Amino acid sequence: MQARRAAVIALAITLVLTSAASGLAQSPQPAGGARTALIVIDIQNFYFPGGRLPLVGPAEAAAQARKVIDACRAKKIPVIHVRHVPLSPAGLDADPAYAIRPEVGPLPAETVVTKHYANSFRETPLLDVLRKLGAERLIICGMQTHMCVEAAVRAAADYGFTVVVPHEACATRDLAFEGTTIPAAQVHAAALAAMNGSYARVIGVEALIAELR
Repeated sequence: MQARRAAVIALAITLVLTSAASGLAQSPQPAGGARTALIVIDIQNFYFPGGRLPLVGPAEAAAQARKVIDACRAKKIPVIHVRHVPLSPAGLDADPAYAIRPEVGPLPAETVVTKHYANSFRETPLLDVLRKLGAERLIICGMQTHMCVEAAVRAAADYGFTVVVPHEACATRDLAFEGTTIPAAQVHAAALAAMNGSYARVIGVEALIAELR
């Protein structure tokens, strides 16, 4: 069983890193430039140890996201922060559990978008913000890989944006289906494999930073 799981993970990661060679992959493009924007999704307290829905490796993903944020700020690439707050009960907007983690927190001039659904574009001003910036290419990272990150990536691609996903700057959790637990590493790899190609270009954080330079 362990050997089979290892094989599944290896296959999924191979798909993520090599599908650019297939006919579905987008043409490689540098991620920097005036038309690029970074969207950092839901790196909030409730996903960390002691929170209501802890992920696997959230601190490590946040540290990688911070590297991306710093690189974008150095290149004057706009950074947009997305924060999830449930619609009910009332008052959750002020709940510390839904605060953005300080290690990736917004600067005063940076835009913060509050969402209530998995898709960051649904009933939010995000699309208008991006259009006002003239953005054509998006870097998207955050939490959870298989949920809000993937929802934003697919929506962004449908709106015509070119999307880049730095995979170490994302994190997720174990899932269960019909009595079977799917480890977070497999959920993460499968989601990235599904995104990579027609929806996004999935690359490593250091490779992205090198492009930005």
